[in-house]
Amino acid sequence: MQPVQPFSNLQLELLNVFSRSVTDEDLLAIKQLIADYFAQKATSLADDAWRQNDFSESTMNEWRQSHLRTPYRVVSSGKPDA
Repeated sequence: MQPVQPFSNLQLELLNVFSRSVTDEDLLAIKQLIADYFAQKATSLADDAWRQNDFSESTMNEWRQSHLRTPYRVVSSGKPDA
């Protein structure tokens, strides 16, 4: 059985790189860089899915007009059952 590693590879790398203190301003900038990276990656994956499924503006309009919510069941108390 492999021992459980308390930190991910990303956490270990960040600990090594940032073993010294940084200013609050730098910390915010680093957080923004990381957030931007993952946002760009998610956007890229969504764009790939869009192309692979041949979605279009028409697809978005259909989705916008669809009612896909699950209806609530009414129980004997008269209140919706979540």
